[in-house]
Amino acid sequence: MRYYAGIDIGSTAIKIVVLDEEERIAARHAAPTGSHFHRNTHDALQLLLARSGLRRGDIVYLTTTGYGRKLFTEADESVSEITANAAGAGAGRAAGAVRTIINIGGQDSKVILLDGGGHVGNFAMNDKCAAGTGRFLEMTARNLGLDVEELGGLHRNAATPLTINSTCTVFAESEIISLLAHGHGRDEIIAGVHYSIARRIVRLAKRIGIEDAVFFDGGPALNAGMVAALEDELMRTVIVPELPQFTTAQGAALLARSACIGRGDQVSV
Repeated sequence: MRYYAGIDIGSTAIKIVVLDEEERIAARHAAPTGSHFHRNTHDALQLLLARSGLRRGDIVYLTTTGYGRKLFTEADESVSEITANAAGAGAGRAAGAVRTIINIGGQDSKVILLDGGGHVGNFAMNDKCAAGTGRFLEMTARNLGLDVEELGGLHRNAATPLTINSTCTVFAESEIISLLAHGHGRDEIIAGVHYSIARRIVRLAKRIGIEDAVFFDGGPALNAGMVAALEDELMRTVIVPELPQFTTAQGAALLARSACIGRGDQVSV
């Protein structure tokens, strides 16, 4: 059996997906990026191999993507996260249906518009200081004394989401602390943060257009409150994959498999 790996080296997390010859996920792993991109990526790959029982030689092609894609020099190829995200969104039950991708990462957010063939037609990215990223959610959880995984559940308890006006995470943090000091509850603050991010994403999306079906991925797509706020602001349902944080890494692995086919390697189909 031959395997193909995709590594998404993001600003906050390293995500690895290994596919077999039939494009099934054979192994996956996520780890913090930290400050040592190459070493931490190498260690994450070694841990994945050890846990899955695979050997490095079993992986015949490895493609990197993401913020630190060019820093892992052992890769066979590196591709942009826009290209890899589009490839990953086209896999599975969403294949052929997705026209708009919304990806919220640790330090940026992206909207990608696909044509009818699943190819990238246009895209837009936010400013890294804008309060519309995963880092904003982490900051919110920290100031409220919560784990980021708890935000989605508490969103549902909010009667009226508060308005968060700041467009920079530094000022937004001060705004949240001020709201707490004035006696506002955590639930309404959390819902307000989710809607604040969703509104910024929708404004970003409107620069290039929004077409159905809309696919939402990245780690924050695991947050049910973030999904609900985004659907309310878009006024439509969004598709969330089972493993939204691994979509771009899976896309990189699919591109690795395609690269093997392109160079004439024998691949079972």
